[in-house]
Amino acid sequence: MAKQHAFSKRQIERQKRDKRKEKEKRREERKNAPKDTFEDMLAYVDEYGVIHDTPPQEEEEGPKQEEKEEAGNETEAGKENTHTHTHTHTPSAPQ
Repeated sequence: MAKQHAFSKRQIERQKRDKRKEKEKRREERKNAPKDTFEDMLAYVDEYGVIHDTPPQEEEEGPKQEEKEEAGNETEAGKENTHTHTHTHTPSAPQ
């Protein structure tokens, strides 16, 4: 019984030693691996909701942008013309 106990004890120690070596090996691999940069972690979403890893290409202002600006100016002008002052203040007479 004593020999069997010693054998299993040595086997357990060997397993622990092997496990530590594997853990140290993985730690070194992580340490030597290239680091991720902030730019690598960024994701870009296009107008259709598709995710890309490259930034969108700059587009020149086309007629769509001009139309949006004109529509915005028309709505602002319309708001100014439709605004009416409904509350009038009348001074109270001295008593």
